[in-house]
Amino acid sequence: MNIVCLDLEGVLVPEIWIAFADASGIPELRRTTRDEPDYDKLMRYRLDILSRHGLGLNEIQATIAKVEPMDGAKEFLDELRSLSQVIIISDTFEQFAGPLMKKLGMPTIFCNSLEVAPDGAITGYKMRCQQSKLTTVKALQSIGYETIASGDSHNDLGMIRASKAGFLFKSTDAIKAENPDLAAYETYDELLAAIKRAL
Repeated sequence: MNIVCLDLEGVLVPEIWIAFADASGIPELRRTTRDEPDYDKLMRYRLDILSRHGLGLNEIQATIAKVEPMDGAKEFLDELRSLSQVIIISDTFEQFAGPLMKKLGMPTIFCNSLEVAPDGAITGYKMRCQQSKLTTVKALQSIGYETIASGDSHNDLGMIRASKAGFLFKSTDAIKAENPDLAAYETYDELLAAIKRAL
């Protein structure tokens, strides 16, 4: 039995933090998991910037409301879900992902959660589990699934390499150069064809 595990941001929807960086005029917030492999370090950096600028969940959610899935993402996901079970495994947060899941047809997502004060200030975050993507793939394998995984960032490499088939999608030149053995695709048609071959 197969199950396909996909990253969310950069694969199906634009990077939320980049969208918010552009909306807020704070270029430092453009830093993502493509740039920083240490997720805790990245999130502490982000939360410090938000605190200094007096920004919180309400402002980020206002930006997310305007974010649309990438061109062709919903159609790709719809076709993929007709062929296999699919789980989106993301290091984003429930408070960010909800509106985007509606736009993608409510696929299953495993993600993290934010700690939010009554005034909307983001005070911290709670990871669902350590190394959430790799841990989830291994857990699925432990209950009888073979996994196929795809993502674009440093934090996707664990689940990609642990799966029976794994692919980079719309990744950076640096990550592709560091992982020359991984097939890398730029279009949904290419990725769908590769997943079909692996199913």
